[in-house]
Amino acid sequence: MNLVNKYVVFYDGDCGFCNFWVGWILKNDKKDQFLFSALQSEFGQKFLSERNLELKNLSTLYLFSPGKFYLKKSAAVLKIATLLGGKYSLMEVFKIIPAFFSDKVYDLIAKNRQKIASAKCYLPTQDERKKFIQNN
Repeated sequence: MNLVNKYVVFYDGDCGFCNFWVGWILKNDKKDQFLFSALQSEFGQKFLSERNLELKNLSTLYLFSPGKFYLKKSAAVLKIATLLGGKYSLMEVFKIIPAFFSDKVYDLIAKNRQKIASAKCYLPTQDERKKFIQNN
């Protein structure tokens, strides 16, 4: 799979809350710029391992642009909104909030995400499934 000019969203594949947001990004990705990988997948575990990141704690969202950067937690969320553009880019105003505070809010939501999640999972369409990375 060609990752050039793409952003990879790494998420907890066993979390209904995370799956909801992956579906939301898919629906709003009008520029076809995002790919997705569960942190539990071979590709996700390799990403974490290569950066000496925690392999078992899957409560952190990562946004990766090959050869450029990776962001995590609230910084990743804000960057995704900015990249989606349009009305979502207005979330960029939240960058004025210090990262330690916005990450605390992120951690609180992540800690309770299983309780927040609905029992329904988003099922991607056939075309959307092409955006999911399983293995290399």
